Amino acid sequence: MPDTMTVFLAGGTGTPKLLSGAGEVFSLPDATVVGNTGDDVELGGLFVCPDIDTVLYERADELDRDRWWGIDGDPTTTHDEITRLSDAVDIPAGPRYLPEERQTTGRDLARWRRFSAAAEFMYVGDRDRAVHVFRTSLLDEGRSLTETTRTLAAAFDLDVDLLPMSDDPVATIVHTADESMHFQEFWVDRCGDPEVESVEFRGSREARATDEVLEAIRTEPVVIGPSNPVTSIGPMLALDGLAAALRETRVVAVSPFVEDTVFSGPAGKLMAATGYDPSTAGVADAYPFADAFVLDDADGTDLDRPVVRTDTEITDRADAARVARAAANALEVT
Repeated sequence: MPDTMTVFLAGGTGTPKLLSGAGEVFSLPDATVVGNTGDDVELGGLFVCPDIDTVLYERADELDRDRWWGIDGDPTTTHDEITRLSDAVDIPAGPRYLPEERQTTGRDLARWRRFSAAAEFMYVGDRDRAVHVFRTSLLDEGRSLTETTRTLAAAFDLDVDLLPMSDDPVATIVHTADESMHFQEFWVDRCGDPEVESVEFRGSREARATDEVLEAIRTEPVVIGPSNPVTSIGPMLALDGLAAALRETRVVAVSPFVEDTVFSGPAGKLMAATGYDPSTAGVADAYPFADAFVLDDADGTDLDRPVVRTDTEITDRADAARVARAAANALEVT
């Protein structure tokens, strides 16, 4: 297997989809997966790490692969009862932010992203919620998010070393002409509809990548799957030292575009709002540290770095293995 020690940068669904077949190409027990935490929220007092949990459930073969969110077959008794209670007293549906002064009090890691569970706007299953209770309890005992994530990974018997990008709070905030909102409101509640003026990674100037993350990146080649460059990978790049560490190692990125057509999600809209062309060429501009790219066979974009082409659409594990093989080949030419 090529490059036994490998780091995968994971956010959204792009890299988790790649990981679903990457074990046929890479030695995953020797791999590190760094998860985006800019999407994290505190919901009803529970700390939720959506991108971390997608990897957690995918590697444990528990993921709901229809939604790429939560645990497959997870009952929703608690969520349904919260919804019933909210409807009974006419609490309006939709995200309910805690008051502004409550956003920066309480659990430090939860700042700028605290929501009430009344009219719960995120669909949370019962087993999924148990993970959030467990995580929150370990955090409140004084463990770091890194320690807590590794404990959960051990409980799920994961075959990778799963790490959060930081133990410090970073919140992805989407700014429109009329208001600002957390990315989860923009994507989960608003379905990505609002026009975006800018994206902020609040807290990133004060946050730092963990020593574990920086050490892995500096010593092992990195693969970035077809994740959203702005909100899935952007929070990582905003951390002090992480982009510099990527410049010190070999990096291969899989484009989530075929020329100017994105496979899924709001990447095009968000890239345009942050000054990048919504295309493969824009992805290359967003990743100046990348040494090579994996592009779709139908993508004729001419880049100034080595390119390996394949069919990059991932709908099952066989597709993921094919794209992972292309990423391994791209590492060989860097």
